[in-house]
Amino acid sequence: MGKQGSHKSPRPEFQGANSVVMGMKDYKITSSDPPSWKRVTGGVDCRWHSKTLLLHGLKTDSSKCNSCRGLYVGRKHIRAIAVLFGLLGCLFLLDSLIISFFEFTNLQPGTASNNSTMFQGRDSYFYNKQSPVYMYGRLQNLASNALAEKEFKQEPSNLWVEPFRQASSWKPCTKRNVQTNQGRPEKNNGYILVSANGGLNQQRVAICNAVAVASLLNATLVVPKFLYSNVWKDPSQFDDIYQVEYFMNILKDDISIEKELPPHMKSLDLEAIGSQITDADLAKEATVSDYKKIVLPLLLRNRVVHFLGYGNRLGFDPLPADIQKLRCKCNFHALKFVPKIQQIGSLLIRRIRKYGARRSTIDTQLLGKFVHNMEDHEAKRGSTKYLALHLRFEIDMVAYSLCEFGGGEDERKELQAYREHHFPLFLERLKKNSTSVSPMDLRKKGRCPLTPEEAALVLAGLGFKRETYIYLAGSHIYGGNSRMEPFTNLYPNVITKENLLTHSELAPFRNFSSQLAALDFIACASADVFAMTDSGSQLSSLVSGFRTYYGGDHAPTLRPNKTRLAAILKENDTIRWTRFEVRVKKMILESQKAGIRSYGRSIYRNPRCLECMCQHH
Repeated sequence: MGKQGSHKSPRPEFQGANSVVMGMKDYKITSSDPPSWKRVTGGVDCRWHSKTLLLHGLKTDSSKCNSCRGLYVGRKHIRAIAVLFGLLGCLFLLDSLIISFFEFTNLQPGTASNNSTMFQGRDSYFYNKQSPVYMYGRLQNLASNALAEKEFKQEPSNLWVEPFRQASSWKPCTKRNVQTNQGRPEKNNGYILVSANGGLNQQRVAICNAVAVASLLNATLVVPKFLYSNVWKDPSQFDDIYQVEYFMNILKDDISIEKELPPHMKSLDLEAIGSQITDADLAKEATVSDYKKIVLPLLLRNRVVHFLGYGNRLGFDPLPADIQKLRCKCNFHALKFVPKIQQIGSLLIRRIRKYGARRSTIDTQLLGKFVHNMEDHEAKRGSTKYLALHLRFEIDMVAYSLCEFGGGEDERKELQAYREHHFPLFLERLKKNSTSVSPMDLRKKGRCPLTPEEAALVLAGLGFKRETYIYLAGSHIYGGNSRMEPFTNLYPNVITKENLLTHSELAPFRNFSSQLAALDFIACASADVFAMTDSGSQLSSLVSGFRTYYGGDHAPTLRPNKTRLAAILKENDTIRWTRFEVRVKKMILESQKAGIRSYGRSIYRNPRCLECMCQHH
C-alpha cells in the first residue's frame, strides 16, 4: 500500500471487475522489453545442452573408430567430421555474439538515465520512469471497487448540470454585443501599441485590457501584436488566431482601432523618445489613476505609447462601469477564432461526441458557421456526453511548485536540475529567503499541482462512471505514462486532440502552440462538464467564464479546493470510501455556488455582475 510521498510506491492490486492481473501467463515479451538475465542464461543453457549432446556423439563415434583401427576411413567420413566441427565453431561464434548483444542491451537503460537531464525545451519527456507512481494505493483500490460496483447502476443526473438554480437567472444582455457606452469621444489623444506576452490565454487577457485602456485614455488602439517567446515558440500573430475585421467591427462604436500606425509614425524610435512602457513601469493590476499618472502624459507628449510585454496590468476594481462592460464585450463577443480553427474545432467536437449530442449556445459562439456541420449527422444523434479536464501537471508547474510527488530521490534530482536550467533567478531568490517551507507544508497549504492520480480520485468520489469519456487538455504530462497509469486504471476512456484528429488535420497547427491551445479552449468550453485542477490557470479561468456567460445551468465547472483536498487525501490509510465521497462532493459543491462576482475578482472568470450580464428574476 503506497503512502503519500513515499518513494516508488508499489502498484496496488486492483480487485474490481475491470482490474488487470499481470500474471506470468499474461506477460508478453515485446520489442521494448529489456532482456532479463534469466532469459539470457536460459537461452545459453539450451545451447550448451545441444553442444554437449553433439560432443557426446563425437566421443561415441571416436571410441567406435578406435575399436576398428583396421577399417578404412572413407572420404565421406572425413568430410562429415569436418562439417561437424564447422557447425560447432559457428555455434560457439553465434553464442558469443548473442551474449555480447544482451550485455550491451542491458547497459542501455543506465546510459539513458544518465542523459535524462538533457533538456530540449518546455515539453521534453525527460522524467521517464518506467514503473507507475502511486501515492494513494489504498484509495486507488477503494475507487476501483466502487467504480466496478456502479458500472451497471444509474449515474446521478445532477453530475451534468449546474447545482444551483441561480445560475440560469444570469444571461448575456441583449444588445450587449452592440453597444456598451455612449460612443467614442471626439478628441483622440494618440495611438496605443501593444505587444502581448505569454500563450493564447494570457494574450487574450492582454487584448481585452488594451481595449479598456484605449477607451480610458481616449486613444486609438493598433491591432495588438504577440511577442515571440522562447517558452511557447509560436510565431502566431493576431490574425492567425482571431478574425481581425470582426474584432474591429464589433468594437467600432466604442473605440477607434487601426491595423497599423500612420506612415509618418512608423519610423519613430519609441524607446528613445520615452514612449515604451514595460512591467517595470506599471504595477500588476494597475489602477485607472496609475494609467492617467504614468501613461497619459507620455501619450499626450509623443502621440504614441508602446506597452511591451503587456499582460495582466489593469485591475478589475475600482473601474468605471462602462469600461467593465467594454472588457466584457471584448472577451465574450469580439474575439472570434479564425475559420481554420473553427473548422477543425467543429470536427474535434463532433468526434468527441461521436457525431451525436446537442448543439449548444456555446458551440454557436465558438464555431460560427461551422456549427452547422453538426447538423449533417442529426440522424446519428446519441447521448454521448464528455468531461473535459485541464490537467496542469506539466514539468514547469511541477518544478516551480517545490513540491514532491512520490517519485523519491530520482524525482528530486531531476526537478532540481530543471530548476537550475530554467529558473535560475527563482533559485537565487530562494537562497536569499531565510524562511524555507517543506514540501509537506506546501501540500498541506494546497500549493501543489494535482497529480493525475489525485484528479481521478476526485472524479471517482463525485460519482462519474468508469466509462466516462474524458477529454484531456493541456501540454505534456510530467512523467508520461508512469503518471497517467493511475488515472487510466480508473478512467480508461481518455481522449486528446492528437488521437482524435489525423496527422494531416493537425498539420497546419503543428509548431503553433497558441493555435493548438485554441482547439483545447473549444473542446473545454463546449464540454458537458469542465474540470480544472488549478483555478489560477488562465485557460481554466477563461473557459469557466465563457461557460458561465453562455452556458446557463447546463455548463457546470468543477473546481477542487486544494487545501481541503490535501486534508482529505492525508487520511488515505484510514478513510472509508463513503466518507471520502461525502467530503469530496461537499468540497466541489461549495465551489460551484452561483454567486455574484466579488470586488476585485476577474470579470473574465466570473462575469456574473451587472456590468457584464443581466439577471432575470
